[in-house]
Amino acid sequence: MVFLPAGTFDYWQGWAFIAVFAIATLLPSIYLAVRNPAALKRRMRAGPAAETRPLQKLIITFAFLSMGAMIVVSALDHRYGWSSVPAAVSVVGVVLVGTGLLIAMITTIQNGYAAANIGVEADQTVVSAGVYSVVRHPMYFGNVVMMLGVPLALGSYWTLLFVIPGLLVLATRIRDEEQLLAKELAGYREYAAKVHYRLVPGVW
Repeated sequence: MVFLPAGTFDYWQGWAFIAVFAIATLLPSIYLAVRNPAALKRRMRAGPAAETRPLQKLIITFAFLSMGAMIVVSALDHRYGWSSVPAAVSVVGVVLVGTGLLIAMITTIQNGYAAANIGVEADQTVVSAGVYSVVRHPMYFGNVVMMLGVPLALGSYWTLLFVIPGLLVLATRIRDEEQLLAKELAGYREYAAKVHYRLVPGVW
């Protein structure tokens, strides 16, 4: 998705993006494999087939396609020169990608029940400390940071337009997820009353 549409391997932004993506996911995954294998297993169950709610199957399908399109179009932008992104901005983008992925992984470390698919397990409890004291869905906040970083990291301004539908999809997923949590997870309503922001501190 990176080098084929870019038409070249001489694409340092692509190499930097892949390297940071690999490091920011591999190292926390190794940590979870050692300290909390069950949490890692939950994170590995991802994709439309892992979802039990029909709306979530549609949301995840769209999210996967949107992220793939964001990467491909960014690489095409590099190939055809639609944007002129300074190297410093691409470096900022790479940092955002790494930061977003690390936030998502830190969320999983702090909450072993933070799975890639939506559901409530029999012994699950509400986690309200750490990143969960700031927003109710810190993993999705990490996704937002990453989404903002991917186009810049790959040298594209135009692909930032993909962030808009990405945010709408996340908002839809969160609303549907919170209906389930409020219904099936004991203590979630009280937690939501204390932590007011769902996704972005001070915004929503």
